Amino acid sequence: MRVLAVGDSYMPPRYFEEVFAGLGEGFEVAYAQVDAARPFAPSSASERKLREYQGSPAELVEWMPGVEVLVVQGAPVTDAVLDASSELKLVGCARGGPVNVDVEAATERGLPLVNTPGKNAEAVADLTVAFLVMLARGLPAAQRFLAEGHRLRDNWEGARFMGSDLRRHVLGVVGYGAIGRLVVERVAPFGMAVLVYDPFVEAAGVEQVDTLEELLARADFVSLHVRASADNVNMIDSAALAAMKPGALLVNTARETLVDEDALDAALASGRLAGAALDVVRTSAESGPHRLLRHHNVVLTPHLGGATHETLLQGAEMIRDEIRRFAAGEPLLNLVNRAAVAL
Repeated sequence: MRVLAVGDSYMPPRYFEEVFAGLGEGFEVAYAQVDAARPFAPSSASERKLREYQGSPAELVEWMPGVEVLVVQGAPVTDAVLDASSELKLVGCARGGPVNVDVEAATERGLPLVNTPGKNAEAVADLTVAFLVMLARGLPAAQRFLAEGHRLRDNWEGARFMGSDLRRHVLGVVGYGAIGRLVVERVAPFGMAVLVYDPFVEAAGVEQVDTLEELLARADFVSLHVRASADNVNMIDSAALAAMKPGALLVNTARETLVDEDALDAALASGRLAGAALDVVRTSAESGPHRLLRHHNVVLTPHLGGATHETLLQGAEMIRDEIRRFAAGEPLLNLVNRAAVAL
């Protein structure tokens, strides 16, 4: 079976190479990397459906003849790419949401598309716990103190950076999917009490509340782990922030649309919110430091929650396993377009 694995600047082909070397006999794998600088202006209907891609479909078209399995991470997969190999049987996208693939075109051609949901869950859960510790111990202010050239003269001055343990505090987890569950597992050794709010999932073995308002009122730390949707834009708005306990802390490693940044800025400025750690913020044309960084108790990172070597390797492993299932005639585990299989 001829496999083409296409890498990009985020997930270079070496990750596929390391994992796909274990596919075994019967597989012929070729590797390529898109040219991020190659001009591409979407013009066709299929091209305009894609988001968050790198490279040009024309590159993939050149590589496709004879390919039976196409694997990408962020390369653009359009109808033209799918039609460039008459032998194509399976498409794999090594990310949670295949937004760079024309799913409808794949389905119309009877091509199953598999993806890698949850591949970054471990990494994002780790970052969440790191954020909790950083906020509890007041590390943003302490780091800024040293970055500005200040020094402590003796141990007594350390009292100005008095923080808190995680123990004896309540963590409110909003969203109990793969990441939320892992966060709950990770904080157990810290001695935190946990509340969960998720109207779509039953959280067995942990206290689950019926409303977001109850969670906000009881939690010392609130951590967001829900998927973005039209229904939860600005779910953490001025009213939600006002409902939180005075001195509470907010963590968002999920999606930027969940938080009203104007309301968050105001809550931090007023002192009602004791701090926030965000891996995701809304894009802006403004230059210079993000406005939230004017607060001494804020941590911002540039959407790096899933940016670990292990995450990329796991994505490649999940796709490798799907290729093996497909070759063996077994059901696919993470099939995006089930309608394609019925055709």
